[in-house]
Amino acid sequence: MELLDAVVIGAGQAGLSAAYHLRRRGMEDVVVLDAEDGPGGAWRHRWDSLTMATVNGIRELPDAPALGVGGDVPANIAVPDYFAEFEARTGLAIRRPVRVTRVEDDPAGAGQRQGPLLVRAVGADGRALPVLRTRAVLNATGTWTRPFVPAVPGAAEFRGRQLHTAEYVAADEFAGQRVAVVGGGISALGHLQEIAEVGETRWYTRREPIFREAEFTEEAGREAVAGVWDAVREGRPVGSVVSHTGLLWTRALRRAARRGILDRRPMFTRIVPGGVIEADGTRTPVDAILWATGFRHELRHLRPLGLTGPLGGIAMDGTAAAVDPRIHLVGQGPGASTIGANRAGRAAVNRLVSDLEAGLGASLDRELVRA
Repeated sequence: MELLDAVVIGAGQAGLSAAYHLRRRGMEDVVVLDAEDGPGGAWRHRWDSLTMATVNGIRELPDAPALGVGGDVPANIAVPDYFAEFEARTGLAIRRPVRVTRVEDDPAGAGQRQGPLLVRAVGADGRALPVLRTRAVLNATGTWTRPFVPAVPGAAEFRGRQLHTAEYVAADEFAGQRVAVVGGGISALGHLQEIAEVGETRWYTRREPIFREAEFTEEAGREAVAGVWDAVREGRPVGSVVSHTGLLWTRALRRAARRGILDRRPMFTRIVPGGVIEADGTRTPVDAILWATGFRHELRHLRPLGLTGPLGGIAMDGTAAAVDPRIHLVGQGPGASTIGANRAGRAAVNRLVSDLEAGLGASLDRELVRA
């Protein structure tokens, strides 16, 4: 079986950046796998009302021009088109749709997290594809496929509609309804403002949201990134970007606040068939619950490698898993933003090339000879 230099899993911003830098460093034996039907990553699934004027910033891909589109263009059109142009211009060959199901040690290898890895995947029809054997994996699977909904007593009893941000299409679906929006991030604020135009909204969060008056300064940005790095180095689960940066107090949010749309309530304690039980015991009728409660990193295919530590996260040394330098988590931690994703892709490749030229490469070369 051929031994690849690297397999990149995911072709969003981080995956494309990693694939581009691998080629730039002369690594040709590389395969890029993507679960989507076409370019764009998770942006393909964003709701239509999320335009380029309302997204939280899109950084250009490496050595590529910025997105030259108007603010009124839906992000689910502009970003996939931009990614498609990048793939075509750079000649990156993406295998899709391919869903990776398992990454594991090659049983014929040296063990001790030094030998080759096997990557198992399925195609669109669910059938297993030929197994790939690789020196390293650059994982850039993102979070979109793992929406998180907190467990609340009584959820199964609710007679109305429950949905996650990942399923949100448009505010018109909630015309004339009473909607509980749960979550303290940018998506929740966007949903509140949109749905308030056609129905009634109630906003719930576990903790009081933190708003900031001005754009991030360079110093504040460094502090936020440092906090995230501390978490990933120690192997603690990384919170949302907003948990480190706060929410920018924009003109639109000020207008929403004046209209009472941002009157936040503590998280309800129970869901009942016709509504929710507030923290103070009050029963509030609602027709729908929209969970804008974020996502978890899609890393289930890496479980066979035993990367998760006692604190519940994967300790990282730069972009590499601290316990297994063959695995790079690109677009996680500080690399979760579009700016960080580009940097993480480049950093992961630089580290990988260095490791392959040093001890990791030597051990894998011995495996190749043995094979």
